[in-house]
Amino acid sequence: MKFSVQKTPISDLLVIRPNVYEDERGFFLETYNKDEFEKLGLNLDFVQDNHSKSKKGVLRGLHFQTKFSQGKLVRVTKGSVWDVAVDLRKDSKTYKNWFGIEISEKNKLMFYIPENFAHGFLTLEDNTEFQYKCTNFYHAEYDSGIIWNDKNINVKWPFDVYDIDINEVIISEKDKKMQNFEDYDEKK
Repeated sequence: MKFSVQKTPISDLLVIRPNVYEDERGFFLETYNKDEFEKLGLNLDFVQDNHSKSKKGVLRGLHFQTKFSQGKLVRVTKGSVWDVAVDLRKDSKTYKNWFGIEISEKNKLMFYIPENFAHGFLTLEDNTEFQYKCTNFYHAEYDSGIIWNDKNINVKWPFDVYDIDINEVIISEKDKKMQNFEDYDEKK
């Protein structure tokens, strides 16, 4: 197997570790292989790749689409992030629960976030580059999210651990205006 999978406390939310081949030249790894993923039970059809670059202390999220939900396979190619997924599957035993993990260019972990999850991340280093594959196209008209500091979800963002001043976190104007979980839940 070219990949190993670590389950999380939330069903279908997976940490994927690729096999890394290192020598004096550097390293090589596969970031996706349809046959290998199918052996892991992940029958995914990716249709879009995205790439972002951010300063340290940028917080993006918690994003999702209300229709045409996207599954995401995320990884970091430079720097590091604290990556978070929130279960929005109303019929799930872990509805409203979140899971977070550090992924970085050093640990080379990937995080698979299934459809019907909110997703966000905090950059832990300057010039962090974040890449992800999506199972559905971006549809601006269905773009939505939940405010990053929602009290009902209560994500424990590790600002202190990574020496990030919460008052200096960089958040887009769009993300500052996101709804809280209660408002989202009432509409669903």
